[in-house]
Amino acid sequence: MSVSFSVLDLAPVVDGSTVSQALNQSIALAVAVEEMGYRRFWLAEHHNMPGIASSSPAVMIGQVARATSTIRVGSGGVMLPNHAPLVVAEQFGTLDALFPDRIDLGIGRAPGTDQVTAHALRRAAAALSADDFPQELAQLRAFLSGQFPPEHPYSAITAVPGEGAELQMWMLGSSTYSAQVAGLLGLPFAFARHFAPAATYDALAVYRDSFRPGVLDEPYAMVTVTVVAAGDDATAREQAAPHRLAMARLREGGRPGRYPTVAQALAEPLTARQEATIGDSASAWIVGGRDRVAAELRSLIDSTGANEIMVSSMLADFDARLESHRIVADILAPAHA
Repeated sequence: MSVSFSVLDLAPVVDGSTVSQALNQSIALAVAVEEMGYRRFWLAEHHNMPGIASSSPAVMIGQVARATSTIRVGSGGVMLPNHAPLVVAEQFGTLDALFPDRIDLGIGRAPGTDQVTAHALRRAAAALSADDFPQELAQLRAFLSGQFPPEHPYSAITAVPGEGAELQMWMLGSSTYSAQVAGLLGLPFAFARHFAPAATYDALAVYRDSFRPGVLDEPYAMVTVTVVAAGDDATAREQAAPHRLAMARLREGGRPGRYPTVAQALAEPLTARQEATIGDSASAWIVGGRDRVAAELRSLIDSTGANEIMVSSMLADFDARLESHRIVADILAPAHA
């Protein structure tokens, strides 16, 4: 079970708290997990969600990197349809210049929000098609490498900072499409099992089968998984209740509010219909005490052959969030060493 282990964070804004508290807790979490031995700390881009404060990963990456010293910090990910490739190159080139050999650029092709918000981000409906993704990804890579063909109009542009940056680029995905892109380009691949568990094995197989040496000589796969670890199974189920309720609200109404507290979630048990709406994702969560979490993580690592596990722990209580990550580190650190 020798794998690296990392954190995916969304800066949850818990009901009764503030955005400032959420962002500062994310920074404090990064400092703590660095000491626990986690390899990376990534922030996910989401928009128009009052319960999530990680709408600007590039800004938060700088804050987290400044507060830490060794852990790699990155985006999980930047949703490329929302941004001009030149802007992404400049932002992450700046981060790389400030924090060399510590910045990861995880790229996704979904907008990470609803279509109206996506339109507001890009200000043009034509730029929202997934069909544009390969071209925009190629532009981003060319801005970072400075290798546009001479006849390309953008060959006259130098991304400063950006060109020559030595950051790590990752392809993120929840389907076989992104897996194949990552394989063909020889990039590391991060699969979003935490919300698309059914496609996990197909996507990893496609990535490995389609892999051609590029940035990497060999495939490197990371799997993201939702983990809620606590002192015992019952406590873990209680700590997972807010995430279950938040997901049910999102899938039913489409516009969730602030992230619910444990007390709110326990007072509002899910209906059978709500359970069904979240079942495809929640069934793959790892929730329990140390022994259960250790066994299920071991099974996941063995079955996927993942090189790295990225843990998403959306707990409303910050101390419980810290404890969940501490338990995971206690499980995985000896094996990694």
